[in-house]
Formats: sequence, C-alpha cells, structure tokens
Amino acid sequence: MSELSRNMGLFHLIMYGVGLILGAGIYVLIGEAAGLAGNAVWISFLIGSIVAVFAGLSYAELAALFPKAAAEYVFVKNAFRNNFIAFTIGWLTSITSMITAATVGLGFGGYLVGFVDIPIVIGAIVILGILSVISFVGIRESSWMNTIFAIITIAGLVLIIILGFSYEVKEPVDYLQTTGISGIVLAFVLIFFAFIGFEDMANIAEEVKRPAKNLPRGILLAVLITGVIYILVSISVLRVMTWEELGQSSAPLADVANRAFGDNGSLTLSAIALFATASTILITLVAGARMLYGMARDGSLPKIFGKIHPKTKTPWMAVIAIFVISTGFTLIGDIVIVANIVVFAIVITFAMINLAVIVLRYTKPDEPRPFRVPINIGRFPVLPLFGLAATLYMITQFDLQVILSGVGIVALGTIVYFAYIKRLEKIHSESK
Repeated sequence: MSELSRNMGLFHLIMYGVGLILGAGIYVLIGEAAGLAGNAVWISFLIGSIVAVFAGLSYAELAALFPKAAAEYVFVKNAFRNNFIAFTIGWLTSITSMITAATVGLGFGGYLVGFVDIPIVIGAIVILGILSVISFVGIRESSWMNTIFAIITIAGLVLIIILGFSYEVKEPVDYLQTTGISGIVLAFVLIFFAFIGFEDMANIAEEVKRPAKNLPRGILLAVLITGVIYILVSISVLRVMTWEELGQSSAPLADVANRAFGDNGSLTLSAIALFATASTILITLVAGARMLYGMARDGSLPKIFGKIHPKTKTPWMAVIAIFVISTGFTLIGDIVIVANIVVFAIVITFAMINLAVIVLRYTKPDEPRPFRVPINIGRFPVLPLFGLAATLYMITQFDLQVILSGVGIVALGTIVYFAYIKRLEKIHSESK
C-alpha cells in the first residue's frame, strides 16, 4: 500500500490547527452562550481553554509516541489492546467529522444566501463538493488553502476585538454579572464545540515533517492562540451588545459589526464567516478521510477506504466516502442540538485519550516519548487526570436528547463492528 507524503511543516500545522478550531462555532454559538452565562461568558471560554489544554497535552504526548493516521483509534488500541474499544473511538471520530462538515456546510449555505440567491442545502452541497476536490488533490494544496482561510478568519475575529474595545460604551460592563454558576457551566459545555478540532491535527501525523517534534508544538500553540482570541472576543462583544441581545441573535458577530460599523461591517463579517465555515469544512473533510484510511489500513473498515491515489498520494476512496455521507447529513437542522451531539461524542473521546496517557505510562513505560505531559508524580501524569475528571463531569451536563443521540451513534458502530469486523476475523481464522 502506498504511503502518505510528508509535506506539512510547523507553520502550516499551526495554521491547520487554528483553522480547525476557529470556525463556525465562535461565529454562531457565542450568542447562545452569552444568553446562558450572561456577562460572565468569558469565564465559560476560559474554562473551555483550560479543558482543551488538558486534552491537547495528552494528544501531544500520544501523537509524538504514535505519529500515525487514525490517531485516536491508534492511541486507544495501543493503550487498551482491545479492538472493539479502539473501533468505537475511531467510529465516533469519523461520524462526528461527517456531521460537523454537514452542519457547518449548512452554516456556509446560510451566509451564502446573503450574496447568492440559492437554497441553503444546495450551497452546502456545492461547498462540500468543491472542498472534497481540494482534499483529494493533496495535503499541500489543502494546507495552503486552509492557511489562507485561517488568516482571514483570524482577521475577522481581530476586527471584532478592535471594534469592541474601541466602541464607546454608555456605561461600564460588569464582566462578573452572571445568570448563575449553572449558566456558566451550560455555556462552557455548549461553546466547547468552538474548541474541538485540534484533535484532528494528530490524524495527519503521517503527512507532517518531523512529527515527533512538530505535532506537540503545533497542537499546544494552536489551542493557546485560539483560547486567547476567544476570550478577547467574548469580552469585546459585550461592550457593543448586551448579553440578552446576543442571546437572541442568530448571527451575533455580524450584528456586533453592524452596530459598531454599520451595514458595511455586517457585510464584511458575513463574508469572513464564509471563509471561517469553509476552513472548518475543509479540515474536517481532510481529517475524517484520514481516519477512514487509517482504520481501513488496520483492517477495521473495508480495505477500499485504504486506497491511496498514485498521483495525488491522498486516500481518494475515503475522501469520496466522507463527501457522500456528509452530503446526506446536510438534512440535519438545529445547529445547537447538533453541536451538543458532536461535543458529547468528542467528550467521550477526550476521556479515553486522557485515560490512555495514564495507562500507557505504566504498560509501556520504556517507550521513547519525545514529548511528555508536564507535572508528574513518578510515572503518574497529573494533568490527564484533571482532564479525565473534567470530561466525565461534562457528560453529566447534556440533556436526554443529546445523550440518546450519542448512544445511538455508538450502538450503530457496535452493529457495524460485530457484523463486519467479527465476520472478517472468522473468515481469517477459518482460512488458516
């Protein structure tokens, strides 16, 4: 089987991670979060940053230890030596990538309506198709495209920060005014959707130059950069609009720009939002295809998904599969519900990744670790324990609909595993 090509350096990797994290989440969900937490919404973003750093450190150690595609699948399989657990985590990652791509595609279609009069679903399918072609062409082209998108996305958020802090407020904003601790927690769980994405950086490990050194640096820098931007944005928008107004807005950052800068500001932010959503879609498609490729190469999915195109050196059948299934998911509606379903699945994955770091410290203590999570008691890593506790707490905060949806995704994966993988194992054993 042909190997993937290493074409991504540290700068593009950081921008890839920033592009993964910055995207539709902050442009849509900050209003919902403000409605839950009040003026203290910045605290929710701060908590999100801390939890993301915990997970990021764990990913950094494991990515340096096992720089392979299908990262979460590989990490969990090495830690727990259980095919079913590894398959379930890989399945969750793949499905959530498809759901995220479809949902953000609909967000792109919604912004596109302001410029071109076409149905939202058509706009979503068109952008999914265009970006799938870019994903097929190659990781170098995808990383350059994403770098451009990420820079434009950052520029839009920097514009919001500048507009907010230069806006003449009528009275000082009390940034500790809140709807209550429960509101801050609920907002944190919701806006964690805006932090997810950095974990997909590990899925392109086989296309990164010097992965043992660059992956840990790239992951941590991407999380820290976006965390600072999010906190500054959440503080600045409250200087322009009240948290009640933000909570009722379907396009909160565009409305902030409109109030601070007029119609031109709103139009500018809408255009930037197109690049932000496109960036999220592109990277999600790339990472999702690499997950399918890695699992197929390991025998956990049909081998057809492990085919590498001889010219582009990309997993072309996996790219096509991700596009087709994501297109089907464009029929999903409410972005808040879908965001919570994605976060629920990601939280389960993060819990397993934090636990994997702890387990591997004892089961494979002598393996060379180019990067180690700091703060340890002997072999025991302290920060992954905090990360594990935080994710387990988050699971208790989802409503029943979200939990049932997440359980349904796991159940479907279980059916696929026992119907396909077990059958393959039986055929393999009988052929011996």
